Amino acid sequence: MAEGFLAKLRVLVEGDPAVRRVADDPVLSAELLLLFRMILADGEVDEKELETFRRICREAFGIGEDGLKNVIRYLHDFGYETTGSQALALFRTLERPRRVQLARHMAEIAKSDSDLSAHEVRLLRRTLEVLDLEPSDVVGSGAHGEGEAGPAPV
Repeated sequence: MAEGFLAKLRVLVEGDPAVRRVADDPVLSAELLLLFRMILADGEVDEKELETFRRICREAFGIGEDGLKNVIRYLHDFGYETTGSQALALFRTLERPRRVQLARHMAEIAKSDSDLSAHEVRLLRRTLEVLDLEPSDVVGSGAHGEGEAGPAPV
């Protein structure tokens, strides 16, 4: 019981480690913003899309459910400072595997509700253009294909 209290006190004093990591990494912040924008692209927040987003955050970025709530709050409070175009521009300088990973994650979210809207297709197409990728890169070897790269877990 004392350990739980100390852990909560540490987060209160030092801040959530997941939020600190996102705040200190503009590329990770931009990626999470783009993934969240894909959820909103069709004008509806679907639970299947949110679950896919949560899974991606867990598996690719090591952000657990507790940290994710605080990260989403942080992105909501400070994400307005980064436009979609600015976020995509950050990825132009990254290695190809990381750009492919972003596009695949966006496609996973778009397809998760079994209703691929024209807005989602447009956002994904524009993302592929900016990232200098082809549609075949997204469907190539699956969502967890070769060369997948990403930030280390929190």
